[in-house]
Amino acid sequence: MQALAGRWQPRPRDWRAKSLVWVKAAGVELVENVNMSEQPLIRLDQPKVIALAKETQFAPNGIVSRTLLRAPNGRMVLFGFAAGQELTEHTSTQHALIQILSGECEFSLAGKPRALKAGDLLYLPPNLPHAVKATSQFAMLLTLLKPA
Repeated sequence: MQALAGRWQPRPRDWRAKSLVWVKAAGVELVENVNMSEQPLIRLDQPKVIALAKETQFAPNGIVSRTLLRAPNGRMVLFGFAAGQELTEHTSTQHALIQILSGECEFSLAGKPRALKAGDLLYLPPNLPHAVKATSQFAMLLTLLKPA
């Protein structure tokens, strides 16, 4: 399931072949599918160097996500947020590490806002309510790890 403006949206049946772009324009929420390769960018059986800045995509008035790595114990997802875009409060059952790659945002952790900027690293334990809002265009790398 993907979070979209306060409600959960099911992934399309072929979600592995797509990345979701969330768009809020004139009060109307849209979900646009963007064609991506069917597999994550990184294969578990091969080393690979990735230029994160080149791989980050942005959409006007939207959020673009791209799964870089999917492994049995976790995954990595690259996000590009347009200024003003947000993910409303939600939780995850996994440990989360969030690296801010560019720009600035505000993470609300259990209702307490924290300003983050490029170079910051945030750790979220499982089940912590959190939300994020782009105070400027920003990119982040999310690493999710399943609890032991």
